[in-house]
Amino acid sequence: MSDDEAAPVVNKNRAHRKDKLSLFYTSSTNVTTKLHNLSWKVDAFEPKDNKAGAFTEESSFATLFPKYREKYLREVWSAVTRALDAHGVACTLDLVHGSMSVRTTRKTYDPYIILKARDLIKLLARGVAVTQAVKILDDATACDIIKIGTLVRNKDRFVKRRQRIIGPDGSTLKAIELLTQCYVLVQGSTVSVMGPYKSLKEVRRIILDCMKNIHPIYRIKELMIRRELAKDPKLATESWDRFLPQFRKRHLKTSEKTAKKNEILEHKMEARKAAGLDPQSSKPAKKVYTPFPPPQQPRKVDLQLESGEYFLKADEKQARDSEKKKQKVQAETTAKRQEERAEAFVAPTETAAPTVEEKRRKKRKAVEHDMDSEEPVGIEKVKKKKKKKSSEDS
Repeated sequence: MSDDEAAPVVNKNRAHRKDKLSLFYTSSTNVTTKLHNLSWKVDAFEPKDNKAGAFTEESSFATLFPKYREKYLREVWSAVTRALDAHGVACTLDLVHGSMSVRTTRKTYDPYIILKARDLIKLLARGVAVTQAVKILDDATACDIIKIGTLVRNKDRFVKRRQRIIGPDGSTLKAIELLTQCYVLVQGSTVSVMGPYKSLKEVRRIILDCMKNIHPIYRIKELMIRRELAKDPKLATESWDRFLPQFRKRHLKTSEKTAKKNEILEHKMEARKAAGLDPQSSKPAKKVYTPFPPPQQPRKVDLQLESGEYFLKADEKQARDSEKKKQKVQAETTAKRQEERAEAFVAPTETAAPTVEEKRRKKRKAVEHDMDSEEPVGIEKVKKKKKKKSSEDS
């Protein structure tokens, strides 16, 4: 520590760990920045790191895959076997039961690789390509399979919100991948994500919020702002809450909804008054309240008894109905014939002859049109033609 910097006053009663840490951080600003920028390099797990030797027990995992993935898995299974053999893990493809399984062998040296192999077969079952799925075997890459099928009950609403994750021409999905450095695949009722551990948390938050009707663009905007703020070293130790946008879904109260409705009605009433219309005509007339129920309507049988139709036989009813139909058709044809006969006596529409003023107006418009279209030299010709026409008429 330099001489110009004042040494902090140490209290001997500060025996707790949190007090010692606060004293350590306040003693030198350089130490704080060094600890903040410290990054740990994780070395790959080699066979020499396994001091205990071969595993005493065999670990295995199995997962089912859909029928439509069977053809693809048969084609690429040799590549999957080669990728797992490098880590000493055996794999089996069971086409009868539609399952994939992985298990440790005597050659397996990494105790965590079996969990990575389990994630590999899960990703293959969910539609991820083998070239992308084998990247999960790296220590820096993790995966997360997000189940979205049960988050929305309505099927149409579920399809729309799932499409919202992809966006038009996959633009929203591409933006999420670029900002989070993850691989995202939307398949059926699940979303498969591969990438760094920290980014998986962000993608899961975006996906679940989208299924809760919060558009992904809000989270994308927030990620873009965070990305720009991370470039500034001065803001490394400050809170970023003042820079981040605050999106709140505001629900109107019942009183606010009523006030808004009344305001719209008042505006409509004023508009009707300004137009000279009756302001009360839009509302239906109020019915007079009566405590007595309405009179009972007669049944169909009662109406038949009154008209005497109830006592007719089946053949008589049929004859009566046919007679009614016949009369109806006859009345329609009679009315149609009368209309056709009346057309002959309708006078045709006559076009009235134009008056003198209309003729003059028409000639004036024609002359003006010719003057506009002709060059200045042609105006004199038009005037001469006009004089000749006037002399001929006289």
